[in-house]
Amino acid sequence: AKHAQSDLYDRGIKAIPFDLTRDQKAVLEEVRSDLAANHCMNRLLQGDVGSGKTIVAFLAALIPIENGFQVAIMAPTEILARQHYETLKPFAEALGLTIEILTGKDKKPHKTKIYKASAAGEIQVIIGTHALIQEDMLFKNLGFVVIDEQHRFGVAQRLRLTQKGKHVDCLSMTATPIPRTLMLASYGDLDTSQLREKPAGRLPIQTSAISSARLIEVIEGIKRTVAQGDKVYWVCPLVEESEKIDLAAAKERYEFMEQHMPGQVGLIHGKLKPKEKEAVMKLFTQGILTVLVATTVIEVGVDVHDATVMVIEHAERFGLAQLHQLRGRVGRGTKQGHCILLYEPESSEASLARLSIMRQTNDGFEIAEEDWKIRGGGELLGLKQSGLPNFKFVDWGLHQGLLREAVLEAEKLVTEDPLLDTTPKGKAAQNLLYLFDKEETVQYLKA
Repeated sequence: AKHAQSDLYDRGIKAIPFDLTRDQKAVLEEVRSDLAANHCMNRLLQGDVGSGKTIVAFLAALIPIENGFQVAIMAPTEILARQHYETLKPFAEALGLTIEILTGKDKKPHKTKIYKASAAGEIQVIIGTHALIQEDMLFKNLGFVVIDEQHRFGVAQRLRLTQKGKHVDCLSMTATPIPRTLMLASYGDLDTSQLREKPAGRLPIQTSAISSARLIEVIEGIKRTVAQGDKVYWVCPLVEESEKIDLAAAKERYEFMEQHMPGQVGLIHGKLKPKEKEAVMKLFTQGILTVLVATTVIEVGVDVHDATVMVIEHAERFGLAQLHQLRGRVGRGTKQGHCILLYEPESSEASLARLSIMRQTNDGFEIAEEDWKIRGGGELLGLKQSGLPNFKFVDWGLHQGLLREAVLEAEKLVTEDPLLDTTPKGKAAQNLLYLFDKEETVQYLKA
């Protein structure tokens, strides 16, 4: 087997200062089984924010590291990459591992040093952003890749990282799989694992949808929340046509909130320099500011334990995956978290359906399935991440059982006739692929 030894893994389990949940232990067994197999792992790990995905990925990575491979962990934002680095660095160093970080904003001398050390195999764990997929970034022996918040990366980007090694095992992580990923999972190309257990004492977030006509009522409620010592996020939507309009909307809301709650409101957005963002976040974390008005820059990687309320303005403009991510920013301590979805009364039926789903469930997989029904699953063999499903005769909602049977049949066929060219069934499958303009599938099989 590619990963024969696991002494380092056993030491890692003993080194962590808390007990793993039953789900975490079960997922680690699934990953270990994948790593022992003679094919590459392609597994999706789904677990809501704070369910312990990062530590599972790190413990799993210890097996390839011990067997001489390098590990890359890619996150969509600098904030999240740094958070992972700070979290994992003490564990890595306690086990005697070299761990480094690389982001697009790093200075050239640091980048050059990392490129050189990685190519020489001197770095065992590298955490980074899109900087990891640049041409200059080379590995001596990349064997294991973790892609965090995988719905934030395009298919081509994920592929570019795994292609930097030979026979690379890939663990993708997300709190809400996008529809295309769910479609692959239903086809059996992706194995899926779930972390459903939350850490002890954490309560499910209560979600309510409120018309924007009741804005002043919401602000009065926020004043009461803040008076109890809690903190509040207020998210303004992105207006795709113009970042200027988006920024103007956030500034306008900030000024309006500042009138109602003088000296307590901060503003954070994508145009701020990293140091300015850090300064505002510090004031918010320390409690000097109690309300943070933000664009979706806080969607991933912000961890403030006493933030209990998330207000999302124009919630009807957001996709389900984004709403679910934003909601996961609150209720991270032991206090009850609340999410308020402010919507325009004249919103479309599809928008209101999304808000209704958010009120009904906190479960990421359930949300993704509903998202799929609303948006469609994208082209399975293409790079398009969403759109109308390309099933010719199948309705996902009605035919899930039939799809599962088809997956088993397809797996059996590919095992018996890998290139679909030696058996009557294989040749018939090739003809069908040709009829449905999917002959590129045979090229994928050959690759």
